[in-house]
Amino acid sequence: MTAREGDQSTCSTFFYLSKSQIVGVIPIMVQKYQSPVRVYKHPFELVMAAYERRFPTCHLIPMFVASDIVNEETSEDGSTQKIERRCALDVDAPRLLKRIAGVDYVYFIQKNTLNRKERTLHIESHNETFSNRVVVHETCCYSVHPENEDWTCFEQTASLDIKSFFGFESTVEKIAMKQYASSIKKGKEIIEYYLKELDDEGITHVPRWSPSSHSLPLSSPTSLSTNQPELGIVPADSVPLSADAKDGTSQDAKQDSNMLQNDSLAEILAGTPEDKLDADYIKRYLGDLTPLQESCLIRLRKWLQETHKGKIPKDEHILRFLRARDFNMDKAREILCQSLTWRKQHQVDYLLETWSSPQVLQDYYTGGWHHHDKDGRPLYILRLGQMDTKGLVRALGEESLLRHVLSINEEGLRRCEENTKVFGRPISCWTCLVDLEGLNMRHLWRPGVKALLRIIEVVEANYPETLGRLLILRAPRVFPVLWTLVSPFIDENTRKKFLIYAGNDYQGAGGLVDYIDKEIIPDFLGGECMCEVPEGGLVPKSMYRTAEEVENEDIRLWTEMIYQSASIFKGAPHEIVIEIIDASSVITWDFDVCKGDIVFNIYHSKRAPQVPRKDTMGAHGITSPGGNNVQLIDKSWTLGQDYSMVESPLTCKEGESVQGSHITRWPGFYILQWKFHNMAACSATNLPRVDDVLATLQVSSHKCKVMYYTEVLGSEDFRGSMTSLESSHSGFSQLSAATTNSNQSQSSSMISR
Repeated sequence: MTAREGDQSTCSTFFYLSKSQIVGVIPIMVQKYQSPVRVYKHPFELVMAAYERRFPTCHLIPMFVASDIVNEETSEDGSTQKIERRCALDVDAPRLLKRIAGVDYVYFIQKNTLNRKERTLHIESHNETFSNRVVVHETCCYSVHPENEDWTCFEQTASLDIKSFFGFESTVEKIAMKQYASSIKKGKEIIEYYLKELDDEGITHVPRWSPSSHSLPLSSPTSLSTNQPELGIVPADSVPLSADAKDGTSQDAKQDSNMLQNDSLAEILAGTPEDKLDADYIKRYLGDLTPLQESCLIRLRKWLQETHKGKIPKDEHILRFLRARDFNMDKAREILCQSLTWRKQHQVDYLLETWSSPQVLQDYYTGGWHHHDKDGRPLYILRLGQMDTKGLVRALGEESLLRHVLSINEEGLRRCEENTKVFGRPISCWTCLVDLEGLNMRHLWRPGVKALLRIIEVVEANYPETLGRLLILRAPRVFPVLWTLVSPFIDENTRKKFLIYAGNDYQGAGGLVDYIDKEIIPDFLGGECMCEVPEGGLVPKSMYRTAEEVENEDIRLWTEMIYQSASIFKGAPHEIVIEIIDASSVITWDFDVCKGDIVFNIYHSKRAPQVPRKDTMGAHGITSPGGNNVQLIDKSWTLGQDYSMVESPLTCKEGESVQGSHITRWPGFYILQWKFHNMAACSATNLPRVDDVLATLQVSSHKCKVMYYTEVLGSEDFRGSMTSLESSHSGFSQLSAATTNSNQSQSSSMISR
């Protein structure tokens, strides 16, 4: 634990995350932390002056008792300075634990590299005490803001590996988490404290380094003070101001600003690190998160960027999945990847633009958006008691109702974004008001309840933490029966947000007026605001459709998706065949690895493989939602004689999204194969790698899942280079338009992840 650099003390990182027991392999998993980008709205040189005031001790960090410089180097021109310190910390731990450990202080080695020319400070630290039992490594960096040279950015990464600690691993972990949480909150405040101290002393400007300044006497930054103007710290009243500088902007800064104004927006944004989150942005748009929560968000976001090149979910959407799993990153990643696959398969991202509600829904679906609640959350009103659920199911079918509800949820996400901007605070969920006046046994019609349960299941899986509050009004006696049927399908955290009122209880204190402004309470609930939600009524039986018509409509909606899913088993790959007539055609593919690791291959054969019979319903995922499995390459075929490999095998990890193309050289039959990935066997002289062992433990079965789409394009469909994936006629190219392509393969195939 070190006397750290800007935002947290390294000691706080000492044991900060939960350990995982891997029986028979290793006792503890390596944990990692990634901070958001923290911005100081002060020049780099001034922040450095404030930073150095933390040494050799800092009264704002009681546990930081001492630091000694053990080595110091300065380049000849004075632009680079390296300082190595040994820092002592008095960890707030039980006396018994200290006696058992045999130490009073914990020592860390901190190495700082200050580059005045590049305006960066790189910090590396590691623990010296207990280094054979615990390995802590931390890196931090101060640098100039990419868009404002008068601001300074701070970032930190850390890793922790607890091998053993006298049997007190859990106790040490709790101590470290407590100290970590408290110190990280003070991190930025400490730098701001010393910046204010400098300002109180009249020091508001520190000149930048220049080649001519290296002739000035140099000493350790630790000794910086207002009595040493030769070091470059200049009191405010001693700095001559030009006309431009008097308004707080230097001539150079103004020139830079004018240049930026003349640049295109794309060029400006190109200088911004898109893969990083600013701490102020998190607070403004995502809310107050603990340091560990921030780290989970940043790490999951980074993982998605690495595996889903191109379009990834918005930050608030990622955060919802983390909250739904109490910020367990592995669990959140699993359900998020499943949801992303589902969204892609059903084209949910385009639902608001492509879905048009049938007229019967517009007339008889008794739900709609109505202003917002007192917290600024969008308010959705559902008059369930007035809805003819049986009539809607008979007239539309289950799939149309599901799509309509999905469009409501998509609209809710959009409204949350709008309200976040309008109210100036994070709004990530909405309030739903359900009026049960009129609910009766007709609503318990079994197919209707079945449709309702399926809708709840889909919404729970793909829109977690979007419901902020559910107000159930005028619940009749039949409601407990419906609640008994529905409640098991609702997440426990969601159920805690339910408020149920019987009769007219909602009208008094503790009722609607506590959550909704009196001015927008709907008229049908005794308010004065006109509500545009349809009143509903019975759907005319003339609009009912036969079971066959409804089933055909459901199948049409399911098969509108362009993706197919497949299961891959150990020893049973999934293969598809594409016949090519024109040798200059282009085969394109887009697939997601939903579960497990797979190897993707492409083969060519002059012979047509024997296509096995398969269940057509299963191919559409209606009766077999898990996907199909087809083998085409006959076991009697010999590689190199009956068929040949035209692409190098590509290993794809779980969660990756892969796009690519292959320019065909010969007519014939091309076989695309997804095969179960077997980890390379370890040699007899080597121990198993930890990553391989952990991966093996996480595999529950020898089964993988992929979701794929393929398309064959003629050369005339391509714009520009033959290796371009941008086709003017291809739906595939639009799906992957935002995807980065890299590394052309041996057969002119471009594969991107």
